[in-house]
Parts: sequence; structure tokens; C-alpha cells
Amino acid sequence: MPPLILASSSAYRRELLQRLGLPFEAIAPDIDETALDGETPQATALRLAREKAQAVATLHPGALVIGSDQVATLDGLQIGKPGDHARALAQLQLMRGREVVFHTALCLWDGRVADPSQAAQLENVQVRVAFRDLPDHELDAYLRIEQPYDCAGSAKNEGLGIALLESIQSNDPTALTGLPLIALTGMLRKVGVRFFGA
Repeated sequence: MPPLILASSSAYRRELLQRLGLPFEAIAPDIDETALDGETPQATALRLAREKAQAVATLHPGALVIGSDQVATLDGLQIGKPGDHARALAQLQLMRGREVVFHTALCLWDGRVADPSQAAQLENVQVRVAFRDLPDHELDAYLRIEQPYDCAGSAKNEGLGIALLESIQSNDPTALTGLPLIALTGMLRKVGVRFFGA
């Protein structure tokens, strides 16, 4: 198997990829993650997943490189990473009692393929999340406990953030955390990666 690289600095994505039992290295890509004017949330997520994978693949020829990006949307508008407590609280207040769609895009870049236009597999996995209609003091308390300021939508479903949610709808349960493993294992199989030692 060629070297496997996760193009990410995310601890959440590293933890998810470890579930597959494959040796890998994690390298943070150096790209601008700003959405383009007029770009749809899905297009932003797919473009950034590809750019992350390609940026790392350029520095590591012959490797399989995984890029992923997530964009949260409410009424079609992008919800980014809040960065601080005040913005996170404003996000949660906006989302309470409503449905948020998370676009988790995945790219597997095969560095063994000479033609860059043929090197990438891409997929966008949507997750629909219904948030509970909770009062401000609960939202504020949650943020002070978990401080999810690096998460799109200000909630970590793998932690206490699950208590903010009413339902999650997706065909890939790991997509909400940031790396859709069902889609990824399918992509890896297509490039010859074997699981279970078989």
C-alpha cells in the first residue's frame, strides 16, 4: 500500500481515521479556506476538500491523500467556525429549534495517477441535524463546558453537544464529526486498499 496521508490538522478527523486500522500520517495543508463569492456551500466544501488533498499530494508524490472539509448551512447560508464565545452563542441561538444541513466533502487523491484531472475521487455527504429549542442559559453553559469554537455550527456531536440535538439524519454517521468513513472506505477499496488483512 502506498503511504496514506490525512491532509488535516483536525484531532477529530485523526481519531476517526484511526478506526480503520491503517497506518497514516497527518499533515496540515496550507490553503486559504475562504468561500468564494457566489459559491454554494456544497461547492465550497468540495473545492476545499480537493485543494487540501492536492496541496499535500504535491509535496508527497505517490501517496494516497485524504482531504475533507465541512460547511454548515442554515437556510442555504454558510455557518462557519465561530472562533469565540460570543459568536458561538449567536450561532446556537440562530439554530435552536431549526434544522441545519452539514456538507461534509471528501477527496481521496491518488498520487500514483499521472493526470491530475483523474487523480481525485470526490463525494459530498449531507447530514441534516435538528437542534433542540433550548434557552440561552443552557446554550451558554454548554459553550463554557465544551468550548467548541473550532467547530462549524458550534456543537460537537461526539461530546456533550449531542444534548443540543433532537435528531441526525445521514447515510454516514461519521460525516457529522468531519470524516465520512463509509464513503472513504469505498474510495480506498477502488484504489486497491484492503481491509481485514484480506
